[in-house]
Amino acid sequence: MLPHGKGIHLVTFHSLFPYVDVRSRLCYIRAMVKAQKSSSGRGKSAPPVKAKSKKKGGLAQTAPQRGGVELVDPLVQAQMKLYEEAMALFHQQKFQRAKQELEKVIAGPSRELADRARTHLRITEQRMKPAADQNPKSPEDHYQRGVAMMNLGRWDEARESLEKARKLAPKADHVHYALAALDCLTGEADSALANLKVAIDLRPANRYHARNDEDFNFLQEDPRFTELLYPEKEGYSG
Repeated sequence: MLPHGKGIHLVTFHSLFPYVDVRSRLCYIRAMVKAQKSSSGRGKSAPPVKAKSKKKGGLAQTAPQRGGVELVDPLVQAQMKLYEEAMALFHQQKFQRAKQELEKVIAGPSRELADRARTHLRITEQRMKPAADQNPKSPEDHYQRGVAMMNLGRWDEARESLEKARKLAPKADHVHYALAALDCLTGEADSALANLKVAIDLRPANRYHARNDEDFNFLQEDPRFTELLYPEKEGYSG
């Protein structure tokens, strides 16, 4: 006796095809079951094959990227370089030049870099514009005002403020360094070398800062400048 399930299946089949031979019906059922298994097997194995081909496709696309370098827009790379240069100028308190670079960054394609540049641009402009009622009293106040005047090209006012800062804090190396830079900007080679030497004596690290500081380009051809910045070279003594 056939199981209940198969009996129902055969009765249903027979009711649909009353004139088909039983043996033919069984062959038809086996063929259908075999086709269903085969179809079912292909259905289960298909996704991995598809995933594998997709993975291969992904590798083919990412291989030329060389670590993702090609994914970066060249314009964004140029914008990032400008931003780094602007921040270096900002930290050197060369606010006028930093402002110019930050304005270029804002015009670039990266919104994130542009937002950062706007933030630093506001700070830069604040430091470039001393308040009208400013009344500097401490050495640092005079120093900050002197640097602000330098960035505005107001050399006499810059020197006045820096001289006051040096008088109040004679061992402040950054004040002597700023005076040396101001001397270079105004063409005073002897004074620039004297102030720079004091700045280096007070803080030797100033020697390395001066090597890469464009404010001292005025002294590049002066052998005394080379001797001061590169004492390790043969023929020079520290």
